[in-house]
Amino acid sequence: MNTRNSNLWKSIDWLSICIYLLLIVCGWFSICGASYDFGDSTDFFDFSTRAGKQFMWIVCSFGLAFVLLMLDHRMYDMFSYIIYAALMLLLVATIFIAPEIKGSRSWLQLGPVSLQPAEFAKFATALALAKFMSSYSFNLKKTKNALISGLIILLPLLLIILQKETGSALVYFSFFLVLYREGMPGVVLFAGLCAVLYFVVGIRYGEVLIPDTPTVVGDVAVLSMILFFTGGMVYVFRKNKFAAGIIIGGSLLLTFIAYFIAANIVAFDFALVQLFLLVAVVVYLLFLSLKERIWGYLLISLFTIISFAFFYSSDYAFNKILEPHQRLRIEVVLGLKEDLAGAGYNVNQSKIAIGSGGLLGKGFLNGTQTKLKYVPEQDTDFIFCTIGEEQGFVGSVAVLLLYLALILRLIFLAERQRGAFGRVYGYCVLSIFLFHLFINVGMVLGLTPVIGIPLPFFSYGGSSLWGFTILLFIFLRIDAGRNRTF
Repeated sequence: MNTRNSNLWKSIDWLSICIYLLLIVCGWFSICGASYDFGDSTDFFDFSTRAGKQFMWIVCSFGLAFVLLMLDHRMYDMFSYIIYAALMLLLVATIFIAPEIKGSRSWLQLGPVSLQPAEFAKFATALALAKFMSSYSFNLKKTKNALISGLIILLPLLLIILQKETGSALVYFSFFLVLYREGMPGVVLFAGLCAVLYFVVGIRYGEVLIPDTPTVVGDVAVLSMILFFTGGMVYVFRKNKFAAGIIIGGSLLLTFIAYFIAANIVAFDFALVQLFLLVAVVVYLLFLSLKERIWGYLLISLFTIISFAFFYSSDYAFNKILEPHQRLRIEVVLGLKEDLAGAGYNVNQSKIAIGSGGLLGKGFLNGTQTKLKYVPEQDTDFIFCTIGEEQGFVGSVAVLLLYLALILRLIFLAERQRGAFGRVYGYCVLSIFLFHLFINVGMVLGLTPVIGIPLPFFSYGGSSLWGFTILLFIFLRIDAGRNRTF
């Protein structure tokens, strides 16, 4: 037993643990700064304060990390599906028994403690996905395997949406990066990026008219992109330069002619010409598919049809499905509305706080924007503005470099795994951390919509801290046992 424990401690990646400890300590000091008011006592270990409560949760997370490291690494593989099923049932129960807080039912009250099951469902989903994708003869290119993998990811996402916690639900899209690493065709990821592009451009320019015409800029821009991407796919995947040239060149020429007529001769919506071109391109691709008996052209035509359908349905989703406050946040980010007193208030005050920090910052506990509570949620979702104000540009960069070190280390650890289970789980952890980091820092800087997700190890809250700790230390335990056979 002693020999086993000795080998375990030698196998653990202590560099990752050191980075984790540095992030935890920096995060706690940031919460101290964000929750401190001028004139208050500086007893940050008082459990009645936010800093004191966070310190208690940090101590508990250390105990949790120790327990996770002491468990046999094979247990995580053996009980993956059971853990996943248990967390899914807990998510279902949360919908019905959780009290409504700020419009969502996502927090369970356990006496004096509140827990958010969505934070713990992340590691359960990662384990289940790793278990399934490490099964014998697994191949993501098989339709059945791809569908089951997608279902494992989408089930918790849908349950969390039913809790009206959209921000936490969006995190689960990060798991699709893992599927790409494990062999998902690049065209699927490309299609996802196209969907985001269509949505953003269509909404941003959905009410802007091209001068001297009744044509909407958003319609023309998105339809042009669909035609261009279709021609590009014909060139890249089918190597048919002639067909790609006809699609791209013909579309550009006819669109320009239609614009000239609409602007100078007869005013009309020349986006209708592009709709006609889309139909013609789909018919042309079907003809090529039948003529050459190649299914690739049929799949490209399917991409074109789905792109068109998504674009025209995204307006309905934006106006009818999203909540008013969610629409407003997106409109603020896209520059459609300013609303500095409403949806844009948090972001505007956050940017003021970060900018006021300058190069070296105002110093610990000396941030005026945060002390005077100008930034709502400044110790949770907007904790990064406290770092920017008190520690300045240098401190902010130092924190981001710490995250970069953790991310690079996770990539290294994931790639050195001898089995698919450890590799897939490692990339799940990596993807979740990346998503949280980019979205949280992005929304603080006004680059992404405010969707309310925490900054790992920095934001106040026990659920997020424990959730991230479980994610990381399960992987470190799996990595420590990588040289042992099952």
